[in-house]
Amino acid sequence: MTDTRYYRVAKHVFGVQTSTEDFALMQNYEPFLCNRSEEDSLTFALTVKDGESVSYTEELRQEEEGQEIFCGKTADGKSVFEFRWQYETAGWLVCSDNYQKGELIMTGKWRKLAIDNALMVLYALATAPYKTVLFHAAVVSHQEKAYMFLGKSGTGKSTHARLWLKHIEGTALVNDDNPVVRINEDHSATVYGSPWSGKTPCYRNVSYPLGGIVLLSQAPYNKIRRMRGIEAYAALVPSISGKRWDKSVADGLHETENTLAMATPVYHLECLPDEEAARVCEGEIKC
Repeated sequence: MTDTRYYRVAKHVFGVQTSTEDFALMQNYEPFLCNRSEEDSLTFALTVKDGESVSYTEELRQEEEGQEIFCGKTADGKSVFEFRWQYETAGWLVCSDNYQKGELIMTGKWRKLAIDNALMVLYALATAPYKTVLFHAAVVSHQEKAYMFLGKSGTGKSTHARLWLKHIEGTALVNDDNPVVRINEDHSATVYGSPWSGKTPCYRNVSYPLGGIVLLSQAPYNKIRRMRGIEAYAALVPSISGKRWDKSVADGLHETENTLAMATPVYHLECLPDEEAARVCEGEIKC
């Protein structure tokens, strides 16, 4: 039996059509369930079904912690994303030209992984023209603002977030791996929780004004400084998801990244994984 449900993330509404068994796997999306009204236009829609493999020409691949994502094109020019876990294919996402529609063809293996990846990919691509980006970051809230921690895998984003939770009173975790940032009309930015949060389950339907962005790097000391201009812009790019060889997506990402670099304080924190690092960071970015 199939059903269609609607979700709202960072004010973008999307629909998912799949089996009731698949919806039972999607508990992380339940805080974002919504009743779609006539005024709600869909940012994108995903249909999930079982089927045969999809042939495509590979353009790019990404691998991280046993998971692989292959990007390519079908013979008729449609964008395809193949999701693999431990060398087994979970499914293929075939997208429309504008990424407003996607069809996820499943193999029957790793169903939740395929659905999560398909929705993250579609969300990142379909919302790019609307000044919205999906970050690879950990985010905490403190005194009604959000602070986002960036860095390469293994740098200590989650660790630094936990240090704030432990040592900075009044701190709460917003998202541990995949928050959404959306630019407002006045060029300010808002951070939203999402249904995707990496290894730490944190699926909160909350939003806060973005108070600052911190790029982390490991060091035998704790030192923080403000970055500006092109340096701030360059610090953001590696942490933002998107298909940058697609002009329509790249243009949207660039506009958002440029606005963030100009309007939001961006810092570089060289740090140890200790209480002092959290206090040095909090003391500077909240001045």
